[in-house]
Amino acid sequence: MRSVLLACLALPALGGVARADSLEDLLGPREIAVGEAMRGGATGASSIGLNPAGLPLNRELVFEGGYGYRASDSASIVGVSACDSTNAAPGCFFYDYAGSSVELDGMSGTRTSHIAGISLSRAIIPRISIGATTKYFRFSENMEGVDEAKEKGFSFDLGATVRVSELINLGVSGQNLWGDDSSHFPRAIGGGVLARPIPNLALSFDSRWKTGGGGARYGGGGELFVRAGNNGFPIRIGGLHDSELGSSYVTGGIGLANIKWGIDIAARRGVSGSDETLVLASMRFYGPRLAAPALEQQ
Repeated sequence: MRSVLLACLALPALGGVARADSLEDLLGPREIAVGEAMRGGATGASSIGLNPAGLPLNRELVFEGGYGYRASDSASIVGVSACDSTNAAPGCFFYDYAGSSVELDGMSGTRTSHIAGISLSRAIIPRISIGATTKYFRFSENMEGVDEAKEKGFSFDLGATVRVSELINLGVSGQNLWGDDSSHFPRAIGGGVLARPIPNLALSFDSRWKTGGGGARYGGGGELFVRAGNNGFPIRIGGLHDSELGSSYVTGGIGLANIKWGIDIAARRGVSGSDETLVLASMRFYGPRLAAPALEQQ
């Protein structure tokens, strides 16, 4: 399912302090570029962090890998994945690493997290699909003069996607709903809508809430897919607001795709309540089967 590529994403920032949070660690450049608003149409690697039920929306075998960086706290995020949606039970394998520097109360240190797992989905009727993700996580924090803090365990996500019509999709999902408790892997629920008023334009809006408190995250954006011969050029733009951090961001990205491979580059910039600048990129390769439909689902 996903072996040479996935998402590169970012840890949310509060000033210059990085917080490990699996809700952001598993996102990629396509999701980031449209304000994290893809729960209604997440496919391939994008389905892992947002909504595993989106896997049956297209038919492709794709390998993806990516990297993201934020200079304010030297945060790096690396992800690889392999996703296969060409069979009756689409699925993904994935692994993600996130590491950052920490400055807190006059102390410095590092934080790292490792997340690996599998996502599976199935269309229960032609227009409704459900999906689930099982994840193993390991988090560690090393601060000067303080014993190392560690957390590890399993958590589980669930999601559903409804194709209301050929133009509109609805998606709902819950992250870390069951499993080992961890403040760094919070429980959350979210939902979103994706609309295609014309075939090469997608508009989306999402919201997400942490169930234990901590505010909500709202985002929206659009993607225009421009074709030139056998190649396609997705152009994405969006916005995002996090009520917990009191921060707002602008997002955007571009890409290049053909029937064999694709590249995506995205950025997120804080415009209110945050000075974060995040840059990320990913590359994916399509398997020999059904490569052409993959281009249709950018």
